[in-house]
Amino acid sequence: MLLGTWNLENLMLPRSGDGAPKTDAQYEAKVNDLASVITALDPTLLGVQEVKQQEALDDLVKALGGEWHTELSEHADGRGIRVGFLSRRELRVSHDVTAFAARLDPVQTLDGQKPEDKEKETSRGFLAVELEGDDGPLQVAVAHLKSKLLSYPNKRFQPRDEAERARFGAYALFRRSAEAATLRVLASELLAGDGRERDVAVLGDMNDVVYAATTQILVGPPGSTLEKQDERAFVQSDKGDAERLWDVAPLIPESRRFSRVSFKRAELIDHILVSHRLVHRITQAGTGLPDEQGDALELPSVGENPADRVGTPGSDHAPVWIRIG
Repeated sequence: MLLGTWNLENLMLPRSGDGAPKTDAQYEAKVNDLASVITALDPTLLGVQEVKQQEALDDLVKALGGEWHTELSEHADGRGIRVGFLSRRELRVSHDVTAFAARLDPVQTLDGQKPEDKEKETSRGFLAVELEGDDGPLQVAVAHLKSKLLSYPNKRFQPRDEAERARFGAYALFRRSAEAATLRVLASELLAGDGRERDVAVLGDMNDVVYAATTQILVGPPGSTLEKQDERAFVQSDKGDAERLWDVAPLIPESRRFSRVSFKRAELIDHILVSHRLVHRITQAGTGLPDEQGDALELPSVGENPADRVGTPGSDHAPVWIRIG
């Protein structure tokens, strides 16, 4: 089976808010372009981000053809976008999390604003589902953490000065860190201290690179990784195996180890992390399209203003995927 994640970049009905296509033609072009990629990818389960309406997801399913099961989080952000799943197999929702993990205080998000209880929630809900895998139950959580792209009061994308840029960079990091900790707690619930026996995956747009502090929070106990120098770690038992998640990034060919291009810099900010039992059955990992279809991975370079992308087809992210044997 092929398990993947893809930020669909503002899958919204036309004229339905910030980031939405402005015309029916733009919307149809976007849906058809997304459908062509998903058809070529042929996933068993695809975690998706930036979906606004169930109707928009239904339109994508219609363009795909065949039988698909869908689930969307009930918790959207201020623009109405949320995470969800497309699946060839039936899904059962187990968690739809928006409250910060216990003992995490509210975080500051704006100048001069004392954090309130509403700031003790994730930007968007984290959705977890269970489905029947090829070797027993598979539990998967999808997330979309706070973006590194900064926005300022009055819908500005440019700071008044560098002090404001620094402050809002810190506010974004405060929230992304709290969200990463909350997602890690959800992962621990799915693992239930038994990652050697349970198939668990955590995936989505984490909005930072592999060795960023927020991404590393998701991994759990320190220890073995998928780097070449750690190959022998899977021969010897490790006390952290039951709780750890493995980021599949090192299994992706280096030339394709990116999922977005920001200011002309290629970055891998979309991730799949898997439990000890599942990591041993990965036969292939990649971005874009698999096999001979994925030789050319072309993505637009995004800048500070996401509005520049409004009305364009496709997505500014590439899918990230693993094949499980």
